[in-house]
Order: sequence, then C-alpha cells, then structure tokens
Amino acid sequence: MKQLYLSLLLLVCMWSSLGKKFNNEEKPEWAKKDIRDFSDADMERLFDQWEEDEEPLPEDELPEHLKKPPALDLTKLDMSNPESVLQATKKGQTLMMFVTVANKPSKARTEELTKIWQTSLWSNHIQAERYLIDDDRAIFMFKDGSQAWTAKEFLLEQEELKDVQLESQTYTGKKPDVRNKAVRDEL
Repeated sequence: MKQLYLSLLLLVCMWSSLGKKFNNEEKPEWAKKDIRDFSDADMERLFDQWEEDEEPLPEDELPEHLKKPPALDLTKLDMSNPESVLQATKKGQTLMMFVTVANKPSKARTEELTKIWQTSLWSNHIQAERYLIDDDRAIFMFKDGSQAWTAKEFLLEQEELKDVQLESQTYTGKKPDVRNKAVRDEL
C-alpha cells in the first residue's frame, strides 16, 4: 500500500511538471527578455499566461461588474408605476442615495441623525452604508439597490429630513421650521 501511494505521488509530480513550461529555445521572443525590460504588453501576456490554468471564480465571488444581472420578468412588473420598474431593475446592484438634513445642522448633529437613520434601516434588514459629504449632507449606499426605495419612504417620514435624491429624482421631506439654532441643535 505504501509503495502504491509513493508511486502515485511520483506520477502526479511528474505529470504536473509536464505542464506548459518552455525551455529557453522554445520560449517566445518577449519571454526571453529580462523582466525589468518588459513592456506593458509583455506584462499583460505574462499575466494571461499565469491565469491560463486558473479556475473561474464562482458567481458569488465575482466583482459586481462581471456578475450576471438577475432575471427580470417584465410581465410581472406594473409598467404604470415607473418607480416599481426602477426598483426591480436595480435589484442586486449598488445604488447611492443623497440625503440632506434640514435647518443647516452642525456636522455633529448630521452625524448623529444619519447614524440613527442608518441603524433604523439596519433594524429593518435594509443594509446601507453611510458617508458624510458635507455638514448637512450624507450618502447612503445600498448593495442591493432595490432596498433604496423602501429606505426613501422611511427617510421621508423623518422630521429633520430636507430631501432625498435617488436616481436623479429629488423627494422633499417634511422640513421642520425651527429658527433658533440653539433649539435646533438640541432636537
């Protein structure tokens, strides 16, 4: 049994060494150069040669731009509602939403409010990343773009929301009318 195992191991080692390796005379002209003299095209060829025997990545590990979009059944969509059509077409795609907080809050207040809103979304199984871009503005990024419309409806109900921009559409919030800055920052 031990001899069979060793002979099998030796056979596998010999077989793997018989791959597409070239000796110096058989190498293409570009491969004979010193690697420091390689052009971009040579490096690309080398990379392609390196990747030849690689197995393709599974669908769930592919970067987003290489993934196949989910199948979309147009017969089940309500074509009279453009938002529902947009929502269905954004399923599985990354989408950004711009959120503006009302009454010119401080950066700390914007941070606090958007953090509360993000937590509320996460509590409702809507995954959104949040990035502040100004004292009163933030970006909410959704890995599954179809969730953005549910998040938009939630955000529009918030008292201190000025507006939401989603897919080149601006939706206006309730806009509270708080004129005193000290009172506004305490809200």
